[in-house]
Amino acid sequence: MSEGAAFQFRDPGRARELAALLRRYAPPEPVRIVHVCGTHEMAIAQYGLRSLLPPGVEVLEGPGCPVCVTPTADLDRAVKLALGGAILCTFGDMTRVPGTRLTLAEARARGADVRIVLSAADAVEVARAHPGRTVVFFAVGFETTAPGTAAVLLDHPPANFFVLSAHKLIPPALAALLAAPSRRIAGFLAPGHVSTVIGARAYRAIAAEHRVPIVVAGFEPLDILYAVLLVLRQLREGRAEVENAYPRAVTEAGNVRAQELLREAFEPAPARWRGIGEIPGSGLRVRDELAAHDAARALPVEVEEGEEKPPGCRCAEVLLAQAVPSDCPLFRTRCTPLAPVGPCMVGAEGACHVWYRYGGRPAL
Repeated sequence: MSEGAAFQFRDPGRARELAALLRRYAPPEPVRIVHVCGTHEMAIAQYGLRSLLPPGVEVLEGPGCPVCVTPTADLDRAVKLALGGAILCTFGDMTRVPGTRLTLAEARARGADVRIVLSAADAVEVARAHPGRTVVFFAVGFETTAPGTAAVLLDHPPANFFVLSAHKLIPPALAALLAAPSRRIAGFLAPGHVSTVIGARAYRAIAAEHRVPIVVAGFEPLDILYAVLLVLRQLREGRAEVENAYPRAVTEAGNVRAQELLREAFEPAPARWRGIGEIPGSGLRVRDELAAHDAARALPVEVEEGEEKPPGCRCAEVLLAQAVPSDCPLFRTRCTPLAPVGPCMVGAEGACHVWYRYGGRPAL
């Protein structure tokens, strides 16, 4: 490459150089590095990055897919609201996630008005266009999408607009994984999109308390390999710190205005994560001042806890980074994107969906 040429984040030559450094820094004992981002998993699988990892170094996806971790009870609540006459707006992937008895797509086939939208703002427009109907936005996603929901709640939406919040927070999930009795996590790759909002500093208390390296990673192949290298270097040097390997997008403080929106519209609350269980302070509950637009309070419906683990499905272990999709006997047989058994096969960011789509790609 000539001097001054543009840096290429998909340069196979540089990837091989990073792979050599990874081998140099690889510890003698096996290590498991976990990321919590579906986009990371897509890049890792699509570009065959696992083929460049040294023996004994694993990189697995944890609970990085918001669709996958939405609990059955929340899905059942959305189905009941839709069957009860509300216009139910949500993102496309959510319509196919299995509930206890029905998916939202199946509820729509039975006459429910279920609509796919691209944002909370789109759902507000539906409410304005149908002033005589109850419109519920089934809000899922992490800190990346939650500010958009917060913004519409704070912008005086119409009286017939409600939010069913299933938003979740990433740092409490990392802490919960590290506190689990079966913990086998040597380090984390922190999600780039979420980190643009919450900043690198959001992970510092976790790294210090649990003595684990956390590296904020970008999404290009070289971004991810470099972030893995930084984790291995910290392990070699006996450090457990937060490092920002994505400074072109992530700052220490993050997006302060987005954080303000979240604080003004929501408050942290306990939340169930499908396949994992309840994690304290990991959900976002609509604040009391905005309770008139909170579907959970304004439009209460009774639901059972629901079936979280379909028989034979190992999605829960995949979400806990205790298994990979190919460990599941249903993967590629009974469970496919066209006929998903577990939520990890439904969402485009779910590990099973990604492995089904990109499995077998050997190299960059």
